[in-house]
Amino acid sequence: MAPTSTALTTKVESGSPYQLSSEQTLKASKALLAHIKSTSTESSKSSAKQSLLPTDEDEEETDDSLSTPIWLTLTTKKHIVDAKRLKPSRIPLPHSLNTSSSTTICLITASPQRTYKDIVSSPGFPSELAARITKVTDIEKIGKKWTQYEAQRKLLAEHDIFLADDRIIVSLPKLLGKTFYKTTTKRPIPVDISAPAQRVDGKRQAKEKGKKANRGAAEPAHIAAQIEKALSCALVHLSPSTNTSIKVGYASWSPEKLAENIEAVTKELVERFVPKKWRGVRSLHIKGPETAALPIWLAEELWVDEGDVLDDEAAKVIKEKYANVGRKRKSKALEGVADEAEEVVKDGKKAKKQKLLESNDDKLDAEIAARKATLKKQKEDAAKDVVDEVPKASKVVVEKVKVVKKKKSKGVLA
Repeated sequence: MAPTSTALTTKVESGSPYQLSSEQTLKASKALLAHIKSTSTESSKSSAKQSLLPTDEDEEETDDSLSTPIWLTLTTKKHIVDAKRLKPSRIPLPHSLNTSSSTTICLITASPQRTYKDIVSSPGFPSELAARITKVTDIEKIGKKWTQYEAQRKLLAEHDIFLADDRIIVSLPKLLGKTFYKTTTKRPIPVDISAPAQRVDGKRQAKEKGKKANRGAAEPAHIAAQIEKALSCALVHLSPSTNTSIKVGYASWSPEKLAENIEAVTKELVERFVPKKWRGVRSLHIKGPETAALPIWLAEELWVDEGDVLDDEAAKVIKEKYANVGRKRKSKALEGVADEAEEVVKDGKKAKKQKLLESNDDKLDAEIAARKATLKKQKEDAAKDVVDEVPKASKVVVEKVKVVKKKKSKGVLA
């Protein structure tokens, strides 16, 4: 019997090794979904809570929003970006993550909000999508009505998804604060709902100098299409880190459906955001909220460039250079003897024996005496300067003072 393979991931046999294996992705998807389903079944038997995952006996479709989410975890060899980005990026998916009719949407637009409210309620706007949009507000109302922390928390709890006009989304972090941007769960999703720029002969016209590009609202059909497009995308929240997680599906999906989303997100994510593309990827895993991560791709090389790896001599130089960083400064008596410290073993315990520098008492006494003499001379010179600067009274003034004192004394006696 041929020995079974113990490899964690399966690489493609032909072509570049920097590509995802469809077989490995489908295999990991099946294993992960089976594990989540078995774990949920066991927990539902041991507790009174009802399982949110579908069973063979269920005939009705399960709401995806109530199912367990599946995440794709990307690990890069270097930080994927240098600064944190509060505006999420979008990746189109073959299977949308927001198809549930029970999810509510809050649409944040540019001023005035009445224009977009009328568009959502107009006959040209799809009724199914309009029923999901429960609130339409503009950035001016956000800055006036939802500035308090409690009001922001209430707004966050009332809606499942937040969409924001692409023209004003960069101003929302300052207005909504950490209530919305502390986590990535309900950060506003950018959507282009403004009217397309004017074109002449197929070329986009640049705006005139000194004038702002104040485009109005687009047609209802265009706005609806842009909202549907935003809802069907996976959101990528980038930060200066080597780990990035993207929600790609739900545990109620089939393995084939989940694998298709994973492959689509991986291809777009690596090509658009990862430095050095596939050479900058260290690993790709899929996981649930409380499950172990299953690998679907692992890099054979740990570094992008060989120059990133230091040899022993270079590492030793850097270690010696920063050896005393953060430590307290030693006294002069101990300077230069750190390398001469010897470790001795006494009574089974390690102790450090430091060899102090030999002192020269004669030289030290001479330095102290010279220092005292210098200070004494400085004091004497300072005292002479003070005496010389005191003004002396003339003889005439002294005689007048004596006469006045004599008259006063006679008057008192009289």
